[in-house]
Amino acid sequence: MRTLKINEKDNVAVMLDGDDEGHKIALRDIQKGHEIIKYGFCIGYAIRDIKNGEHVHTHNMKTALAGTLDYIYNPRPAAKLPKSQRRFEGYVRADGRVGIRNEIWIVNTVGCVNKTAERLAQLGTQKYAGFCDGVYSFTHPYGCSQLGGDHETTQRVLKGLVNHPNAAGVLVLGLGCENNNIPAFREALGEIDERRVKFLSTQECEDELQAGLELIGELAEYAKTFKREPCDMSRLAVGLKCGGSDGFSGLTANPLIGKVSDALIGMGASTVLTEVPEMFGAETILMERCQSREVFDKTVRLINDFKNYFIRHGQEVYENPSPGNKKGGITTLEEKSLGCVQKSGNADVADVLEIGERISRRGLNLLTGPGNDIVAVTNLTAAGCNLILFSTGRGTPLGAPVPTVKIATNSTIAKCKPHWIDFNAGPVIDGEDLTESLVDYIINVASGRTTNNEKNGYREIAIFKDGVTL
Repeated sequence: MRTLKINEKDNVAVMLDGDDEGHKIALRDIQKGHEIIKYGFCIGYAIRDIKNGEHVHTHNMKTALAGTLDYIYNPRPAAKLPKSQRRFEGYVRADGRVGIRNEIWIVNTVGCVNKTAERLAQLGTQKYAGFCDGVYSFTHPYGCSQLGGDHETTQRVLKGLVNHPNAAGVLVLGLGCENNNIPAFREALGEIDERRVKFLSTQECEDELQAGLELIGELAEYAKTFKREPCDMSRLAVGLKCGGSDGFSGLTANPLIGKVSDALIGMGASTVLTEVPEMFGAETILMERCQSREVFDKTVRLINDFKNYFIRHGQEVYENPSPGNKKGGITTLEEKSLGCVQKSGNADVADVLEIGERISRRGLNLLTGPGNDIVAVTNLTAAGCNLILFSTGRGTPLGAPVPTVKIATNSTIAKCKPHWIDFNAGPVIDGEDLTESLVDYIINVASGRTTNNEKNGYREIAIFKDGVTL
């Protein structure tokens, strides 16, 4: 049986084949109450004596994490990333931002018009094929009967979609009687380009499909004026996400994404890491990389505010690995987090974003939000990410409104689900360096190559909710 010891400090190794592939095995006797070490860090403690060579998992170990913490600002020296210059072919918008798709998006103010939006997207794509890269709608259940923070979060996320540069034009579709009615949402949007953003309240017109198609036609004519042109990598923003993780996620795909993130940042691009609960137990690694005390303080709030979110709802902060994660060999949250944060590479943390806040500082950004896949990719899109790198060990067909590059952690899932998986990081386990290959793939996607989520029409959103629904 082949095994891999990740760090010289580790007292467990990862099994690379057999029925327990991806699971941990003890490298020496570990007494009850002693730490289990993986990645060079504690991932929990033994709840009974563990023998050398014994399988280490939920039956004999437990998390060592508990509660909110106080943190000390102890910055490391600034990271020195390799510098290089690359370009991609994108669409330069009137506001100077760059999109990698030339689409028309229908953004609902409220869930009541979901089906109307879907029908308009179908009709618009049929009628205006050749004018743009397609007409798309994104269903959600909110925009009405929400109070306070939830109402504001819905508006911020929808605003992020309206302002996204992958959309050449946007039809904002409302009902008329909702909390987030079009006049209220227009106020939240602020200044808009009327060539690019149109509004339709369905209660205020006789035939909403005809009226909607006419407005989509105007947007299609505007979209037709854009052509791809060479763009500097500083105009590109890339989201970092993992879902359906397994025991190889922290060994192959996530470290690869981290190297690619560093490479992109070295070219001037921005990357965004989210899934705050999957930073718990590894947050100090990110905190010591903060560029300033201001960013450190924002990171501390990011972590502790999300822990308090769990506590406020009476939930266990550290009960995170899903059944699928556990089946794949991940036992505790700190083990999952140490694997997850590897997607951030070695770059300094430039900024911390709230849900719906747009990227404003180049480099590595942290974004608040849960690990839930659909909510996380929605938040990344709303922040302005042109595309998302999404590692997965167990597989998922999920797609964001933007191109979602599925990166397999193992070759088995890549072979089994070629219609889900775009890039196979499995060979990394045998020492192959795929950094340049993935960078090339990203530049091709940014320049027009379609991903599987686009080919299959898998584009979904879900808006974070934390309060009362009337």
